[in-house]
Amino acid sequence: MKRTALALLAAVALTARAEPVAFGLFGDFPYSDWERRELPKMIAEMDADNLAFVVHDGDIKNGHSVCSDEVFRDILGVFQASKHPLVYVLGDNEWTDCHRKNNGPYDPLERLDTLRRMFHADDYALGKEKLKLERQSANPAFAAYRENVRWQAGGALFVGMNVPGSNNNYFGTTKDQGPSAEYLDRGRANRAWLASSFALARERKLAGILIDIQADPDLESPKHREGQPNGYLDFIDQLRAETQDFPGQVVLVHGDTHFFRIDQPLKDLRSGETIRNFTRVETYGSPTMGWVRGTVDAAAPQVFRFETKPWQPNAVK
Repeated sequence: MKRTALALLAAVALTARAEPVAFGLFGDFPYSDWERRELPKMIAEMDADNLAFVVHDGDIKNGHSVCSDEVFRDILGVFQASKHPLVYVLGDNEWTDCHRKNNGPYDPLERLDTLRRMFHADDYALGKEKLKLERQSANPAFAAYRENVRWQAGGALFVGMNVPGSNNNYFGTTKDQGPSAEYLDRGRANRAWLASSFALARERKLAGILIDIQADPDLESPKHREGQPNGYLDFIDQLRAETQDFPGQVVLVHGDTHFFRIDQPLKDLRSGETIRNFTRVETYGSPTMGWVRGTVDAAAPQVFRFETKPWQPNAVK
């Protein structure tokens, strides 16, 4: 009991000593040739800021262009040139939708494996500065899921997860034949990763947790999405329950609908009241370029603070 008490006191002291940390959030571009030319300039703007890391929340191409290795390598080169560590969360345009004729076509699962191999090759984030990540693939039970990552900064836990658009790949490449095997397997991995991440944040007495995915998961929880079963319901239900059982602040960052917003849409199922320790941040998306500057301060009541940074093409030469 004495050792446990001392460990808890040490964890509390560690959180109290955590210095505020700034970071950048962006995603859903480049979609066009112009955006591809502007992307290195916008990353250079982030490079000039005092950030601990940056996160791209998926969609490194548009949904009607080819999912080739050459396209992937091109964006990988841009990401690796970032001064700051860059964490990349997978989007639907680069794997779930690649079966479309104008995308190649490619086998989405083969593209997923290629993205894992190219962008998640080792235990570090992309970029010039090193940031070691904990990957779910370290657990033999989930050895394939290298893209599910987490790291700690500023007294909070940051989590990246593979929850993509196109209804979370619910049907795969088929229609009306029930959930795909890929969806079911990844769902099990994601549930385990989210549960262990909240457990870790509680164990370490962290002030907050930020989860970054690509998809807009319909946080208002409709039972159907465009007339189909909603592939995000399990994720939303778990996120709601974990948030309500967490004493700190929870932030969900996503892209997908290309509509920048910061709000609190998650509701208690019984009372219908807003869950006050939860905030959603949706990043900018094509054709609007920009990034969000976040700050985590464990000593602040809200823990996380966000500032918009719309892209001004002439800002960096």
